[in-house]
Amino acid sequence: MGDGGERDRPWLPAPGGPGAGPGPLSEILARRLLEQRVVLLHGPLDDSSVTRVSALLMTLDAEGDEPVTLRVDCGQAGLAPALTLMDVIELMGVPVRALCLGQVGAGAVGVVAVCAHRAALPSTRFSLSEPSTQLDAHVRDVARWAELRAGERRRFCERVAAAVGRPAAAVEEDVQRGRFLDAAEAKDYGILDEVSRPDADIRRLPGTEPPPIGFRPLR
Repeated sequence: MGDGGERDRPWLPAPGGPGAGPGPLSEILARRLLEQRVVLLHGPLDDSSVTRVSALLMTLDAEGDEPVTLRVDCGQAGLAPALTLMDVIELMGVPVRALCLGQVGAGAVGVVAVCAHRAALPSTRFSLSEPSTQLDAHVRDVARWAELRAGERRRFCERVAAAVGRPAAAVEEDVQRGRFLDAAEAKDYGILDEVSRPDADIRRLPGTEPPPIGFRPLR
């Protein structure tokens, strides 16, 4: 990387921007995480945040060959932004490893499901559900809106079903009725590969020292 500061990293979160928070401390933390090839998906996933997260993932993909860790705490996620981010993850040239904490809801479940490795902290909660949206359409457009929404849900459920190894119809039924899972249940469902524990073995590359940061990227 160059020494030109933000000119060399236009993809860094701006002060006060999505996922950044105000002040120089947030900028330091953002840079430190990105140096460790960590991207945060925190807060709602919408058109703005999916653009930011996608840009960060693609930039890290271009900058190196090591895996990228996506840390997910996202209780609200539209299906359209989720499908976009799922496409980006599946097209990455390096593995994307998800580490979940807090909440993973609606479309964010699909984002986690398509990652190369999926882990969660024990207290993480998952919600297989369809995000609520406010209908802002003329009455004559309602039927078309409902048709588009149903097609979006169907594509999302097919992608999740392929990732977790379940029938698409079963996943769609769970999404429509709203199914809540704890971390262990999400592992049984196929959304996770493992539930991380405090005593879990941290796998390090030979000859490297652990980075001085609390949550280490998965190896």
